[in-house]
Amino acid sequence: MTKDRGKWAKSDPTRSLALLWRTREPAPREGRTELSVEKITRAAIGIADTEGVGALTMRRVSEELGVGTMSPYTYVPGKAELIDLMMDTVYGELPGIDPASGDWRDRLERVAYSNWALYHDHPWLAYVETSRPVLGPNLLAKYERELTALAGTGLTDLELDSVLTLVLGQVRNTARAAADVVELQRSTGMTDDQWWQGQAPWLAKFTSPGDHPTAERVGSAAGAEHQSSYDPEHALRFGLDRLLDGVAVLVAQRQAEYADSPATTD
Repeated sequence: MTKDRGKWAKSDPTRSLALLWRTREPAPREGRTELSVEKITRAAIGIADTEGVGALTMRRVSEELGVGTMSPYTYVPGKAELIDLMMDTVYGELPGIDPASGDWRDRLERVAYSNWALYHDHPWLAYVETSRPVLGPNLLAKYERELTALAGTGLTDLELDSVLTLVLGQVRNTARAAADVVELQRSTGMTDDQWWQGQAPWLAKFTSPGDHPTAERVGSAAGAEHQSSYDPEHALRFGLDRLLDGVAVLVAQRQAEYADSPATTD
C-alpha cells in the first residue's frame, strides 16, 4: 500500500478545483451516459475501501466500470485529481454539528469521533490527506461545521483554528496507526500476536529477565490491558482526553478575561 502521497504525481489545483466545483465536466457522448465524474469517483472510493489506495489506478477504475482504459480520462485528468475528488466526496458523509447541543467539549468529542468513524470506513483517507488540501465544497463545509463546535468558548479565531487542527491531528494520526495494523496483517498474513510470538525466541536469545525492568513491567501491563501490543481505541480516547483537558484550561482563561474586561463589568 502506498502510504506517502508525496510519492505520487501532484494534482493540478486548477484542474481539481474545476472538477470539485463542477465547472468542468464534459457532456456524455451521444447515446453513452455510463460515465460521469461522480460515477468515476464512487468507483474509485469503492476500490480504495476494499483493496487499499495502493491498488487504485485509472486502469483499475476502468475495469470496475466496464469501460475502455482511456474513457475515464475524458472526465478526470489523472489519479492525483481523482484522489482530490475522492477526499472531498467522503468529507460529505460527515454529520452536522448543532452549536446549541451540549457544551463545547461534548461537541468537539462528536467532531473527533465522527472523523474517527470516517477513517474507519475509508482507511486510505489518513494516507492521502495533505497540509495543502484543494478546497472543495465539502471540505469547506466540513471546516465551517466543525468550527461551530467551539461556539461560545471565547477563543480567538487563531485559537479556534489551532484547537480544531490539534484535535483532528490526534484523530488522523491514530487512524493511520490503526490502518497500519490492518495493512500489516493483510500484507504479512500475521496478526500482531503472531508477530510478537515469533519475536519471543529472539528476545530470549539476546536478553535476560531484568535487563530492561521498566520496559518489561510497562509492556506487560499494556499488553495485559489491551490484549494486544496496540489498542487504537484506547490511544484515541487517552490522547483526546488529555488534549481536551488542556483546551479546557485555555477556554477557562479566555472566559475569565472576558468576564474581567471593562465592557462586561460596567
